[in-house]
Amino acid sequence: MDIFIEFFKTPTWSPYLVGIGIGILSWLAFLLSNHPIGVSTALAKSAGMIEEAVRGPKVRDKLYYRENPPTIDWEWMLVAGLFLGALTAAWLASDIRWLWIPEMWQQRFGSDLFLRLVVAVIGGICVGFGARWGKGCTSGHGISGTLQLVISSWLAVICFFAGGVIVAMLLYRF
Repeated sequence: MDIFIEFFKTPTWSPYLVGIGIGILSWLAFLLSNHPIGVSTALAKSAGMIEEAVRGPKVRDKLYYRENPPTIDWEWMLVAGLFLGALTAAWLASDIRWLWIPEMWQQRFGSDLFLRLVVAVIGGICVGFGARWGKGCTSGHGISGTLQLVISSWLAVICFFAGGVIVAMLLYRF
């Protein structure tokens, strides 16, 4: 039992065990809901809930929200669970650090908080736009789509990795 508890207290987990866990989670999602796991739809529904709070029920007349009502559902709870799970894992490993500017960023671009926030917001907008345009996020394509052997998801994952490597090389000059 101590080994089991100690596993959760380590700052890094085995990628093999985590991969198995994600595979089991994906399998259960299909078994119980006949739906793949992903987070971009839940985030779009959150935007719809915020818009509905501001504009009222007219939001539900939009085509997207007729097909994907802005409600709290199991996908939305998955996103909440991802956040809480990561927070719990960091807490158990005594590895919670509140960093506004990561060390690698600071070494390359300095300690300007405004620049860091601007780049983070622009990056978030690009990721959100790409997830909607690509009909899925990295977890949707990378986990669920590849699991189902969807060719477009495999192509998307190759592009995710290639884009990530190119951007990292441009920004950090490895």
